[in-house]
Amino acid sequence: MQFSKPKWGTIAQWGGVVAFLIILSTDLRTPVLGGMQRALLATGLWRPTLPPAPAPTPVQPTGGAYPHNLPLLTLDGKPANLRDLRGKVVLVNLWASWCPPCVAEMPSLQKLYNQVDKQKVAFVMISLDQNPEKARRLMARKGYTFPAYFPAGALPPAFDSEAIPTTVIVGPDGKIAARHEGMADYDTPEFKAALENLAGPARL
Repeated sequence: MQFSKPKWGTIAQWGGVVAFLIILSTDLRTPVLGGMQRALLATGLWRPTLPPAPAPTPVQPTGGAYPHNLPLLTLDGKPANLRDLRGKVVLVNLWASWCPPCVAEMPSLQKLYNQVDKQKVAFVMISLDQNPEKARRLMARKGYTFPAYFPAGALPPAFDSEAIPTTVIVGPDGKIAARHEGMADYDTPEFKAALENLAGPARL
């Protein structure tokens, strides 16, 4: 019986597979998989949509009941609550530093945050990291400036999810306008326009 000599191309392919498997067992797993998924997002196949909304009547910041009580802690431990953002459209995003799809979509969320009218649209990026320091390090390393928080208790049903990332869009009156589970590319003119249309005219 004769054995053929191994081909260098085959050896290189298997070497690449072995190297990839080794990477997956190290701390490089999340950034490597996140980078691969970010490349998938660049194809434009994962784009969230908001349902078309009629021109809304702006909600005034006083009077009426806001349906959500979501206590939070800022990155430096200060208390906050979603209801403090009543009157704005709020993009709530559940993420974690160890979640590759979360890491993949974060650059598009930062770009969107840079462009929106902060008087009309607010971001609440909720880290589900058990070790808050990991979330803080990711934010600092990547230079993200969108507001990030930690939950100060159990998440209400409107925001709880078995999958992350999950993004929930809350209207100025607290009604849930849209919900998207899984990663998405949020840096699109259409999505930005939909958010600001939902918010209505800027409030003084």
